[in-house]
Amino acid sequence: MSILFFIINISIVNIFSSNSESIDLLAATSKILSLVLIFVIWSVIYFGFHFFDNYKKTEIQNLRLEANSKEVELNKLKSQLNPHFMFNSMNSIRALVDEDPKKAKVAITQLSNILRNTLMMHKTDISLEEEIALVKDYLELEHIRFEERLHFNFDIDPQTLTLNVPPMMIQTLVENGIKHGIGKYPEGGNISIVSLKTDSGFKIEIINTGQLGDVTKTDSGFGVANTTNRLELLFGKKASFNLKNLDDKNVISEITIKT
Repeated sequence: MSILFFIINISIVNIFSSNSESIDLLAATSKILSLVLIFVIWSVIYFGFHFFDNYKKTEIQNLRLEANSKEVELNKLKSQLNPHFMFNSMNSIRALVDEDPKKAKVAITQLSNILRNTLMMHKTDISLEEEIALVKDYLELEHIRFEERLHFNFDIDPQTLTLNVPPMMIQTLVENGIKHGIGKYPEGGNISIVSLKTDSGFKIEIINTGQLGDVTKTDSGFGVANTTNRLELLFGKKASFNLKNLDDKNVISEITIKT
């Protein structure tokens, strides 16, 4: 840039000046070195400004993500650890103590796992394997309460288990599916959790009995809005979330993440 600028400068001077200016090698070198210094200073200022600007944007994004995770943590503590959840879980376990002590011990362990996993909410992401383990514990506990009204199954591609997802994201959608879908039907329903590897990444599907028309925006807003927001903050345009009626009996939540 310095050499180019010097050549252009000399050319302009020679064009508009009646006397052609002779180029002295020492003077030319000195002039070019002076220009180099100017361009270096300019480059430091330019790239320094953009570096700190990008750093500030990244810091703001991290703060938004942290704030959003705290929001999830607070809402999950309110929704999962509220008196109703604890009351239902403990009542179910109490009923098992005399009837099936071994199953009661397992249920206590599952409840303990759920409580312990809420402490992981400070993390931005966890492996899908950890998330699926939490969802299984949650569904097993809910199955004690709903009995034959709740049926569930998993179809997890082993290749997706090591991939990362926001903590308790799937669990939130499963909970919404039970609360706003299956729980509203006297005969209960089914819920399926599917993960599959794709050419560009992986996809997660949660399919549950219910219809979106049966759910108000107030009921479903937190789970949907929070899932969309956390995916955007963690993966940007590489992730998407879609919630729709699969047919006249089922709702599907689709999470697509490109890796």
